[in-house]
Amino acid sequence: MLLGKVIGTVTPAVIYEGLEGVPMLLIQPLDRDRKPKGGQIVAADPTYMAGKGELVYYEGGREAALALETWFVPVDHTIIGIVDGVEILKGEKE
Repeated sequence: MLLGKVIGTVTPAVIYEGLEGVPMLLIQPLDRDRKPKGGQIVAADPTYMAGKGELVYYEGGREAALALETWFVPVDHTIIGIVDGVEILKGEKE
């Protein structure tokens, strides 16, 4: 599970078969302290619920393609859900 923040939307010019109607969102990956980590990515949103500014968790790679209604469409990242809160216990290590 990876943590990120929705920072925008993407409007594709061409839509691959199986991804019709699936929102594409721009995500800023975050580290465990919710600080930006690396560059932004585009993620499919099969939940149809994530919006700008929301904290989300997502998956990448093969698992990303399996989370969509049509399996194995060409996506690298997919939003799995919206995060309500994050709690890190003091003294806990990664």
